[in-house]
Order: sequence, then C-alpha cells, then structure tokens
Amino acid sequence: MAETFGGGAAMKVGTVYLVGAGPGDPGLLTLRGLECLQRADLVLYDGLVGPWVLQHTRAQAVRTFRGESRAARALQQREIIDQIIAAARAGQTVVRLKGGDPLVFGRGGEEAAALTEAGIPFEIVPGITAAVAAGAYAGISLTHRQHASAVAFITGHEDPTKPDPVLDYAPLARFPGTLVFYMGLHRLPQITRSLRDSGLDPTTPAAVLCRVTTPAQTTLTGTLATIADLAATAGIAPPSLLVLGECVRDRGPLVWYERRPLFGLSIGIPRAAEQGAELVPQLLELGADPLLMPVLEIAPPPDWQLVDAVLDRLSQYHWLVFTSVNGVDFLLRRLLERGGDLRALGNLRLAAIGDGTAAALARWHLRADVVPQVFRAEALAAALAPRVAGQNVLWARASRGRDVLPQLLSQAGAHLDQLVVYQNRDVAEWPAELHDRLARQPLDWVCLSSPSMARGVARLCPHWTTPHAAPAEAPPAPRFASLSPVTSAAALEVGLPIAVEAPSATWAALFDAVAHAPARPRNSAGA
Repeated sequence: MAETFGGGAAMKVGTVYLVGAGPGDPGLLTLRGLECLQRADLVLYDGLVGPWVLQHTRAQAVRTFRGESRAARALQQREIIDQIIAAARAGQTVVRLKGGDPLVFGRGGEEAAALTEAGIPFEIVPGITAAVAAGAYAGISLTHRQHASAVAFITGHEDPTKPDPVLDYAPLARFPGTLVFYMGLHRLPQITRSLRDSGLDPTTPAAVLCRVTTPAQTTLTGTLATIADLAATAGIAPPSLLVLGECVRDRGPLVWYERRPLFGLSIGIPRAAEQGAELVPQLLELGADPLLMPVLEIAPPPDWQLVDAVLDRLSQYHWLVFTSVNGVDFLLRRLLERGGDLRALGNLRLAAIGDGTAAALARWHLRADVVPQVFRAEALAAALAPRVAGQNVLWARASRGRDVLPQLLSQAGAHLDQLVVYQNRDVAEWPAELHDRLARQPLDWVCLSSPSMARGVARLCPHWTTPHAAPAEAPPAPRFASLSPVTSAAALEVGLPIAVEAPSATWAALFDAVAHAPARPRNSAGA
C-alpha cells in the first residue's frame, strides 16, 4: 500500500486490481485473478462477469451495471472510477472485475489512467478475451493454418463521443484472415452491408456467437449475406460476437462444449446453500446452468451441552453411525473445538449411509467400516444388524428426518442413542432475486435429493404442485428428478410429479438420468 498524509496522520492507500474474469465460464479465471479476489475488500464487477466467479470472494461485491433494469440504475464510467478511487483512498483492496480482458474493449485503459492521475497503485491482471474463448468453445479455429494467418478484433460499437468513426471497411474487406466484431449485434445489418459494399465476398462463412462459454451459448452460422437476417429471426441477444472467415466452415469437428450431456439445461438444486454450492462445479462441467434454491438452513444445535456430554463418554460406545455429511462435519468439528482429536474415536467402528458420507469421513482421515450398497436407512440398518446385537450405538443426526434407523437397530438388539449435532430449519421464503430469476428464465429440471427437499419445494413453489391451475402468464413448471424411491414417494405425496429417478442414490447417477431423459414436448408442463 502507498501512504497519503492528511490531518497529521499517515493513511494507507489500498491497491486496485483491474482483473479480467473471462467471458463467463468461472473455470477460465486466472490463478492471479483468483488470488486478487481472495484478498479483496471490495469487488466492483460488471454485468458480463459470470456469477459463479464471485464464489471465490468474501468481499462486498457491487455490480456496476452498464444498462438500466428494474433493480439497478446504470452507472456511468466516471461514477465507477470515482467509486474505485474512493474505496482505495479509504484503505481498501479493490478488485475491478471485468468480463473478458480489461484492455480488450474493456475500458481498463481509462480506469488505469485515472488511477495513475489519482496516485493510486494498481495492477492489471489479464483475462481470456471473448473472441479467444468463443473460438475454443464454439469449435472455430480463428487462425487455422489452412485458412487464416491473422485475426483482427474489431469493435462493432465505437465511442459515441468521437467526432467521426474511424473504422474503414475497405481494408477490413481485404484483410487476409479472420474478422471478429465485438459488441456489434445491434449494428449487424450495417456491418455486413458495409463489408459487402467494400468488396468482401457475400458467401464468406459467418457465425454469430452468443453468451459464449456459458450453458446459454448459442452458435448461429451462415454467410456474410445471410447472417444478419438469421440472427434477427433467431432472436439472438447480446453479448454476441460476429466471426467472419473460412475457419467457420470447419467448425463441426471441433465442437465439444455444446455436446456436453446437460448442455443448455437449467437445473435447480434445492438444498441448504452450502451443500448446493458443492454441486455447482459438477453441473458446470456437464454443461448445465445451475440455480441454487435453498429450502433449508443448516445450523448448530441451540447449545452444545448434550453433545459435549456424549463426547466426554465416547469410550462407552462400540459404533458411531453417520447418515449425512453434515453429521460428520458438525460432530468432528465440535470434538476439535473442545481440544480433542481423532484419537477419541479409536475404540469406535464407523458406519456411513452412503458414498458421500463416507467421503466426508475420508476428508477427516477416517474410513467407514460399513457402507451399504443401497444408500438408504433400511439398507444401513440391514448391514449393521448382524454386528450390533448387545452393543452401544451412537447415531449423530439432524434435528429432524426419518426415524427408520432407531426402530430397525433396536429390533437387531442394539442399544441406540440419538445425538442431534445440527439443526435443519425451513427457509421461510426465497429472496426476491430468486423469484425474479424463476419468472424470467423457467427451469428445465429440479433435482430432489430427499423427502425434506421435496416438501420444501412444494411449500415455496406451490404452483408447481398444480401446474394446470397456475395462472396463464406463469412460466411452465420444471420436470422433477428424484435421487431415491423414498424421495419420489414424498414428492408425489406433495404433488410434484417425478419424471426420472436415479438408479442409485448418487448425484452422478441422478444427473445421468436427467441427461438420458426423453425431451419434453413443447408447451407441456410437469412430467
């Protein structure tokens, strides 16, 4: 940090990082960009930044929305610069997070110049610019050696304050390579007409690429003569790129992203927020557009008195049973918080209801002795029954859930104690932005992982339980996928029709079932 002096005392001035976030896929953020986000006090991000990138920061995040909406006023560039400078002068570490690269049509140069003038230290962190990412994700080799020895990045939207436009289409028409126009969708007819009038062959292959590197990516191909009409008919929207050149012709064999199994599907995950976030990377890898729908809040017990008392007498038990990842984490964290360590479990055998819970134990360097092949309480009880007769069993559980395990283990002759190590609490209502998102972009699927998730969705979205009685203007209900027969039964009980059920109770199996589900006919609802 630099120092400024005023009022007789030195004050630290924060550093500003102008960071390129890439064009949408959070995996394209650079390692240096990640480091900056993790150290930031304030993040000012623009409207083209992919939302999942912000999961990497605990800083206050403010959207510098460039355009009007019901929820946000448009900020002028001068206002953005003033916010950056004010925060830095207050000693904050500021990340100005920009879609693509800060210096490729990103106005990062203007912001850096203003910071220099203000005496604010800064660093520019490059990002993957949209054209480069678009070529890779749409299967277009911008400089294929057989077609193009050069590539030109051109703005389709020049600075409106310039007295005269500087683009000369005649040399662009003669350019010996690939042309990529940024921010030119609203001027697509004028751009293509100017290029044709300047001598570019009307049959030149052309592509419009929309929302590249995101599950909403759309690729439209045609020719210089047809692409503007094709884009208008298809309703293509910004942010989009226009690519012109022979490289477009060879796109087919290079396409990979749009062939991912869940590409383009919007999938709701109703879980506690922390648990849902763990599934986001997996869904993005499959090409889906995930939406977290928190129906539960996970919280510690109201007090730890009962838990602490049991931890003091763990040596009296023979088995410790876990039926959730949360049960593992809450109990073992409490053990360490009290000054204990894993040696306290030395006399215990461990049971886990499924692979996910067993993996949670493994993260604590513990191995489950029993994991049933079918991830249900009934199967866990059956696997334990021959081993627990006459033994003391401790079940670390949530404040609510199915009570099958106590009954079955008692019948097997076990002495079972139940210990609530965390609470499940219903979310009273979803935030307004989640409701707005569901109204603006209906979901294709909602994946239900337990009976409580099914009941929570029915409670928070009652119109999904009776789709035919919903208002005419309401978006269609999604299809529902279930993790297990128990979940399916609970969903049907509250009026949520199940379209597919996972063959085994794992998220991978559930997502695979969704990927192989028959396409829903247009204008249909429910299953």
